[in-house]
Amino acid sequence: MTSDKGQKAIVIGAGIGGLTAGALLAKRGYYVRVFDSSIVPGGCASTFRRRGFTFDVGATQVAGLEPGGIHHRIFSELGVEVPEARYCDPACAVFLPGETEPINVWRDPDKWRVERQKQFPRSDSFWQLLSTLFQASWRFQSRDPVLPPRNLWDVTELLKAVRPDTLVTVPFTLMTVGDALRLCGVGDSRRLKTFLDLQLKLYSQVGADETALLYAATALGISQSPQGLFHLQGSMQVLSDKLVAALEKHGGELLMQHVVREIRPYAGDKILVTVLNQKTGESFQDSADHIVANVTVQNLVKMVDLGMDSRSIPYRLYRRRVEKLPSPSGAFVVYLGVRQDAIPDNCPPHLQFLYDWDGPVGENNSLFVSVSHPGDGRAPEGMATITASSFTDVNLWTDGDNYEDLKERYTAEAVRKLGAYFRLSPENIVHCEAATPRTFAYYTGRDRGIVGGVGQRISTFGPFGFATRTPIRGLWLVGDSTHPGEGTAGVSYSALTAVRQIENMR
Repeated sequence: MTSDKGQKAIVIGAGIGGLTAGALLAKRGYYVRVFDSSIVPGGCASTFRRRGFTFDVGATQVAGLEPGGIHHRIFSELGVEVPEARYCDPACAVFLPGETEPINVWRDPDKWRVERQKQFPRSDSFWQLLSTLFQASWRFQSRDPVLPPRNLWDVTELLKAVRPDTLVTVPFTLMTVGDALRLCGVGDSRRLKTFLDLQLKLYSQVGADETALLYAATALGISQSPQGLFHLQGSMQVLSDKLVAALEKHGGELLMQHVVREIRPYAGDKILVTVLNQKTGESFQDSADHIVANVTVQNLVKMVDLGMDSRSIPYRLYRRRVEKLPSPSGAFVVYLGVRQDAIPDNCPPHLQFLYDWDGPVGENNSLFVSVSHPGDGRAPEGMATITASSFTDVNLWTDGDNYEDLKERYTAEAVRKLGAYFRLSPENIVHCEAATPRTFAYYTGRDRGIVGGVGQRISTFGPFGFATRTPIRGLWLVGDSTHPGEGTAGVSYSALTAVRQIENMR
């Protein structure tokens, strides 16, 4: 298909990153087609409905809606209103084993400082270090650096974002959170280390001993004012609906239930994709000047076919690096539709529970829980939704013979543990279902149902991570495998970076 708009871009995946890239490219004059295998857009930030309840599939909170935040900036450029939302305060209430009072992560910096001093004595120097690094990193990030850089233009954009105060972060580039705890004399604080393990697993996919310190400073600092985490009115689907509206407003095209099977460079700088229309069962080919892949990096290398150019050294090294990545986690999620009586008074919107000090952060020993509130559009009047997720090893769910038994056992165990906080009597539970890595693989197409992107270890974060610019000219990667990682704000930033790089090429 030709276009009078000039260059053409194909976007693979209608998650938040793909829709953001597609809408921005359409706004900037490209002809855009977005292909996605699902029935509804949004990817891991989409929703589904059961018996009057609306459940957020994966993501349940949003950053970057505040003035100057990444979503606010992008919606402003697209001419779309920022979705209605309210701040999460506390951003999370964390319950450690055997404790009945939570650690509340308050949005107000002063309240959060008082909370920290009460919960973690002697840790002031550690939190002050995080604050210093966060402030410098946030100012740096707000100037739109390209990380990691892959050509001269990328390097120039990176250097333009550097200021004297950025240099305070340099000595800490190769440090983990565990290193910082020991440096500040609190490496022996079990409660602090456990709290950080729980929080960081949500953002970086790994615990304190592996998470890059500079990444953690931003992930842990973004909950406080003037930033903050938001609970969307309606559901997470509102975010993708806004982006779809912007895409179509600017002339882009969205084709759901279309699976891209193969990506192959051909004549000149064009790239060819082979697409399966799931509604008709027919395959066809389409080509473009640019392909923006909103997929995991593991999915990407399985889709690329270089044909006779398979000896390309940069791509071979790229693929080898992907194959050597540590195995990512999957998620086990329980979705409950309940009567409002099941929800304790003054229940925070997000909670974390750890049940055994010596157990893993995951496999039902820890649960991250999101709770709807009256009038937020997720439940009928007098009802509420509870979504509880736990990290899990994707390899546990590959045995077809034991799959249903394992799913039933995990569900029963999660509901039992939630019953220690929520009033989950049989009459209060209206609906219950569960999702496993196999479910996520089926509905989102993510390799093995993995979630959360590439772990933010030293070797894979920021300047050492996977770039939006791949070794194949005209092929771009956006989403949680690239800088700055997971979350709707992170994948939107990666989309903006790729769009800026594409614009520079034109």
